[in-house]
Formats: sequence, structure tokens, C-alpha cells
Amino acid sequence: MRLPLIGTLKLRGRLTLYVTLLAVVPLLASSLLGSNATQRMMQEQVHEMLRIEAEGLKDLVEASLAERETSVRSWAEDTLLREALLTGSYRQSDAVLSRLQLRYTTFTGLVLFTEDGRAVSASTEPLKDSFVGQEEAVRSSPWFKAALEGRFTSALLTQEDPVFGMQVLHLAAPVMESRGGRRLGVLLAAYDWGQVGEVVKAAMLRARARENDSFSLEVRTQADELLFDSRGQGAERMAHPVAVEAINGPEIPDVGDGWRFVALSDPEDVYASVNKLSLAVLGMVLTTVVVVALCAFLLARGVALPITRLNQSVRHIVREGDLTQKLEAHGDDEVGELARSFVQMVDNLKETAQSLQRGTQVLTDTVAELTRAAEQQENNITRQAAALQETQVTAQEIKQTSLIASERATAVLQVATKAEELGQGGASALSESMTGFQGMQDQVNEMAAQIGRLNERAQRIGGITQTVKGLADRSNMLALNAAIEAVRSGEHGKGFAIVAKEIRTLANQSIHSTAEVGTLLEDITQSIIKTVELSEQGQQRMEQGLMKARSSGESIQALSTIVQDNMNAVRQIASAVSQQNAGIAQIFTAMTDLSTMMHDTMVGLQASQRVTQALRDVAEQMQKVARSYRV
Repeated sequence: MRLPLIGTLKLRGRLTLYVTLLAVVPLLASSLLGSNATQRMMQEQVHEMLRIEAEGLKDLVEASLAERETSVRSWAEDTLLREALLTGSYRQSDAVLSRLQLRYTTFTGLVLFTEDGRAVSASTEPLKDSFVGQEEAVRSSPWFKAALEGRFTSALLTQEDPVFGMQVLHLAAPVMESRGGRRLGVLLAAYDWGQVGEVVKAAMLRARARENDSFSLEVRTQADELLFDSRGQGAERMAHPVAVEAINGPEIPDVGDGWRFVALSDPEDVYASVNKLSLAVLGMVLTTVVVVALCAFLLARGVALPITRLNQSVRHIVREGDLTQKLEAHGDDEVGELARSFVQMVDNLKETAQSLQRGTQVLTDTVAELTRAAEQQENNITRQAAALQETQVTAQEIKQTSLIASERATAVLQVATKAEELGQGGASALSESMTGFQGMQDQVNEMAAQIGRLNERAQRIGGITQTVKGLADRSNMLALNAAIEAVRSGEHGKGFAIVAKEIRTLANQSIHSTAEVGTLLEDITQSIIKTVELSEQGQQRMEQGLMKARSSGESIQALSTIVQDNMNAVRQIASAVSQQNAGIAQIFTAMTDLSTMMHDTMVGLQASQRVTQALRDVAEQMQKVARSYRV
């Protein structure tokens, strides 16, 4: 995770910081480890020095005490002292004690006591007089009791002796009879405890040489009672001293067994050299940090300067879109390669922008042409759709007219069928009249009535024929209009033109057939009129009936033939009208399909217009992007 402060630094600052950290952190670690190791080593050396001093003091005091005890015991075995106690003459014993004090200056005085605590001889006369009247005190003193028991004691060492006027160590030994072993008295040797200061003088001088003025030596009992302090009695005790002690063990029996010899020193004095070393190391580290930071700054500046220039160029391109500026790349390192790659990228971008501008111009022109073509095509299709709509309405009208014509043709066919049946009935009646002339009158009357009805129906057929002719004329006109609209529709109206042509052909055939039917009907009408006239004449000229009946039979036979021809013509008209109705249905179906195709074409054209609009938008965006750079 990146620290917020580091995230705000630029490349030069980060490089300086990273290089400094890479150089300083190992240095600090090694310096810290080395300083700690050095401090531990020096602390161990200090403790070892204090231990040596304490051990030295212990050894010196222990050796001195052992030597003094040995001396006192040997002095207690002196013959003159024994004889003095046995004879009660103490002149020679005084001389002996006086000589011993002169020889051993560490003793402040020597006194010979009897078993009852009376001082009988001393190294000096005043010393002996100082014990006069102190027998009880002497007998109750620890050192006297210990001497009677044959041992030494250090009791009352911490106090100033009232007799000797100083702090002394009472070394007392029993004086025994040489042969019987009887105890004769006690010899007291007062050891000047201040002589310990002479013993530790050499150690104190060594401490002063080391500039350790706080160094001191102490002697303490097992109960932590102070027996000796090199700084003097009443000196203030250090708050948190560095202390090392040595204990007087029982290896060499003496009066100081269990004593603790302590070497003390103030931490500031003891670790002064360690602190100086730490300060020196700290100063060296700070100097190194400054030098490394300066070198890292110069290195970062050399690395970041080309990148800064390159960054300024990039910002100018991004802000101004100016690709015309000249970029320079120097150096063969990674930064130089980056600069050269960026110059190449700018050149490629410039070529891309130029190509993009040319492409967008071409795309814009193409989209404009597509738009114009689509608009023109939309106008053409709109007009075609309107024409197709009109044609579809016209086809619907033709279809309705064709249905009416088909129904009328069916009705004419039914009437013609009935006429055919009547013609056949007339022929049968004529045959019967030929066989039986007797009933001719009735048959002639009936024939006249049938001929009247036939005339009426022939006239109806004529009306129907005129109706069919009118339908054929209208079909011909509609087919002509359809052909004109098909020509206006172009390629899409070719199929419709073919159907319109067929409709015109069928209409022409219907007109021709209708004309023939009209002619036939006119002939039938004339024949019926003549038949009526002949019938009237037949009634008037009954006498001439047979010849005229034959003539009427022939006429009726001809009329039957005409009716048969009329029936065939009517069937042809009905077939033509049916074909015309089927053609019109095909035309209407084709018009419906053409309308569906036209609608699909309109949908496709609208989709093309949407695509063209999207292309226009893309072209405008590409132009905006391309024009944002100056090349």
C-alpha cells in the first residue's frame, strides 16, 4: 500500500527518496546493529572491569586479613607474652608489643589481657591506661568472647572505637600455655580499618586515569552494613549506579568471610565512551545520509529531467492538439529509448491524423452522395407507391365489374339454354304437325305463342348482349389505363403490363363475340317476325297449310340452328367473362404483391436512411477528432 505522502511526490522526489532509503536503511541497520553490538561489548567490558576491581579488592582485603590474623596468632604464641602472664612481670611483654607496633604500622595498638579482662600489657602506656576499669566492658565485648572461643570476629567494625579513637578491626587471639594448653589470656591487635583506603588507592588511580571520577569501592557485610566506602564516610549514595560485587568465600577462612566487595560507578561516566561512540556513529550516519541524499537527488534529477521534458511535450500535445512541434531525443539509456519511441509514436500519430482527416473527408462526401441518392430514391418510390395505390383501386373496380359481367353471362347462358329447349320443342311440334294435319290449327296457335315468347327472350338476350358489350368496353378502357400505369411503374410494372395486355385481348374478344351475338339476335328477331307473319298467313291460308307447314318447318329448323349457334356464342361469352374474371383476380393478386414489395422497399429505404444518418454522425465525430490535431 502506498503512503499518501509518497503518492504526492513526483518522480524526482520518489527516486531521491527510494535511492536514499536503499542506501541509508542498510547503513542504519548495520550501524544500529554494530552500535548495539559495540555497546554490549563495551558494557561487558565495563562490567568485567568493575568485576576485576571488586575481585581485586576482595583478594587484597582477604589476603591482608588472613595475613593479619596469622600474625596475631603467631604473636599470641610468643614465649615472652606467656611468661609475662605466668609470672606477672610485664616489662618484657611491653617491649615486645611496642616493637611489633613499630614494625607493623597498620595496627594502631597491641594490648594483652588476662582471662578476667584486665589489661596487663600494651604497646604504649597510655593505651594500657585507657583500659583501666574497663574489665567488664572487655569481658562482654564480642571480640573478647570470640577470642576465648579461639576465633575472630568483625563485630563493632562499623563504629568508631572509643579507646583507639578510630574505626578499627579487633583481631584478638587467645594466649595458651605451651605444654598444658591452658588459656592464659587474650592478645588484642587493633587493625586500622582506614588502611583499606591504601589498598584501594591503586584502583582509584586507574579509574581516574579512565576519567571515571564516580568510581568507588565498597565493603559490606552479608546484612548490607557498610564497612568501607572509598568516597569516605557519609558520602551520598548514587541513585542508579552500575555495580558489580565479589563475595569473600570460605575458601580462605578469615574474619571477612561473607563480606561483599562492591565496585560502583555512575552510568554517565561508565558509558561515556559508549555515548561518544554512539554520537560519532550518529554523526557519521547523518553525514552519509546527507551525502547519499545529495547524490540521489543529482541522480534523480539526471533521470527525471528528460522525462519532465517529454512530459511537457505530451501535455502540450494533449492540451493544444499540436503535432507539428519538433521533439528531440538524447541519450542511449532507457529514457533515451523512451523518448525516441515517443517521437516515432508522434510521427505515427501525425500520419494517422492526416489519414483520418482524408478518410473523414471522403466518408463525408460519400455519405452526402448516399443521402442525395436515398432522397431521390425515396421520392421515386413515393410516386410509384401513389401510382400503385391508384392502380390497385382501379384493379379493385375492374374486379367488381368483372364479377358483375360474370353474373350477367351466367344469366344469359341460362336464358339461351331455355331458348335451346324451346327450339327443340318447336321442332318436335312441327314434326307432329307433319304427321297430323288435323291438329295444326292448335299447334300453329301454340307455335305463335311460343314464337312471341321467343321474340321477347331474344330481345332480352339482345339487352344482355349490349350489357356484355358495355362491360367489355369498360374492361378495354381499364386495361388501357392499367397498361399506362404499368409503363409509368417501370421495372416493377412489367408483370402488370402483361396482365393488362391479356385483359385487353379478352375484352376485344368479348366485344367481337358480342357483335356476333348481336348480329345473330338480329337475324333471330327478323326470323321470328317472319315466322309470325307466316303463322298469320298460315291461319289465313289454311288450305295451303301443308306446303307452308313444310316451309314453316324448315324455317323453324333454321331458327333452331340459329338458337343453337346463339347458345354456342353465349357459352363463348360466358367462358371469356370467366377467363376475364380469373385474369382480373390475378391482376389484383399481383397488385397486392406489388404493394407488399413496395412497402418492404420503403422499409429498406428508411433503414438505409437511418444507416446513412449514423454514417453522417460517425463522419462528423471523426472529423472532430481529426481536426483536434494540427498536422
